[in-house]
Amino acid sequence: MAGKYGKEEVLLKALLLAGGLGTRMRPLTESMPKPMAPVGNRPWLEQLVLHLKSQGIREFVMAVKYFPDRIQKHFGDGSRLGVRIRYAVEPILLGTAGAIKNAEPLLGDRFLVLNADIIQDAPIEPLLKFHETHGGAATIGLVAVDDPTSYGVVDLDANGRIHRFVEKPAKHEAPSNLVNAGIYILEKEVLRHIPPGREVSIERETFPRLIAIGAGVYGKAIEGYWMDMGTRDRYRKVHWDLLDRTFRLPLQGKEWKKGVWVGEHTVVSSDVSLVPPVLIGDRVRIGEGSVIGPYAVIGDGCEIGRGVRVTETIMWNDCRVSDDAHLNGCIFGASLRIGPRHFLYDAVVSRGAEVRPE
Repeated sequence: MAGKYGKEEVLLKALLLAGGLGTRMRPLTESMPKPMAPVGNRPWLEQLVLHLKSQGIREFVMAVKYFPDRIQKHFGDGSRLGVRIRYAVEPILLGTAGAIKNAEPLLGDRFLVLNADIIQDAPIEPLLKFHETHGGAATIGLVAVDDPTSYGVVDLDANGRIHRFVEKPAKHEAPSNLVNAGIYILEKEVLRHIPPGREVSIERETFPRLIAIGAGVYGKAIEGYWMDMGTRDRYRKVHWDLLDRTFRLPLQGKEWKKGVWVGEHTVVSSDVSLVPPVLIGDRVRIGEGSVIGPYAVIGDGCEIGRGVRVTETIMWNDCRVSDDAHLNGCIFGASLRIGPRHFLYDAVVSRGAEVRPE
C-alpha cells in the first residue's frame, strides 16, 4: 500500500459518504443531495474530489441514496475530472457504517472514508502516516472545537489510542475538546464488525465495538479548515470564510481587485460598484447602477438588473434579479426569479422559484 501523497498517484481508495437527506439545509436541499450544494460556485462534492485528487488520490467510491441520479449524472465515471468514480447505491438509508458495509465489494484492504457534507481542506498524508505507524484497525481524524458540549468528544491517551466517546458532555466533564471530524482511515477487518442490511452508525456502534474488542481505534488531530455544513447559518459562514480567505479553497475567476473575483465571459456595467469581498461566476451580467457586496457570491449564468443591491447573499447558478431589487442576507437556489423592486432580507428560497412583489 503506497503511503506517498503529493503529485504521485496513491493506491488508496476514497469512499465519500453522500447519501444523507440534508434536512437542516432545507428548502435548499429538497431536490438535491446536500454535498451537491455549491461552495464557491462549484458543487462541494466536486471541490472535495479535486482536493483529494491534488493529494494523489485517483480512485473514488460514492455512497449515494438521496437523489443519486443528480450525483451520477454530474460526475459520471469521473474521467472529466481525471479520476475514476464508482457508485454504491443504498437500497435504504443505512447510516454511516451501513453505507460503508454496502460499498464493501468496491473497497480495498485499506481505504479512506469521508463524510461528504463536511467542509474541510485537511491534508491526508499525516493521517495516513499516523495510521501506518500505530497499526490499528481505524484512525479517526479529529478536530478541536471551542465548545465540546454539542459534540461527541473523544477520550484518548498520549499515544492517540481512543478509549471511549463521551456524547455532549458538560464543559467541565469533557475529557478533551477533540471531536470526530468525519475523516477515517480503515482496515478491511472493520467491515466484519458491521452488520449488513440495516442502518448502522459508525460513531455509536462500530467504533465502540472496535474499542471493546481491543481492535485499536486511534485519533489524530487534522490540520486546516473544518466546518460541518449542516445548517444554513454554517453554509453562510463557509462562504464568508472563503471570501475572507480563512478557508483557502481555490477560487475560480480572476481577481479584478483585492477581494473581488470575477469569472469568464462576465459583463459588468461600468458604473457598477463591486464592494469586496465578492465572488462572481462565469457568464454573469450585471446592470447599470447596481451595488454588489460586501459578502456576495453570484453563481454562473446569473442576470442582475439595473439598480440592484446585493449584500451578504449567496446566489446559485442561473438566477434572474429584476431592476431595483434589494437583497440582504439571502440564499437563493438555482434558477430563482426575483421580481422588480423587491426587498428581501434573510430569505432562503429553493431552486426554480419565482418571487414577485405583492
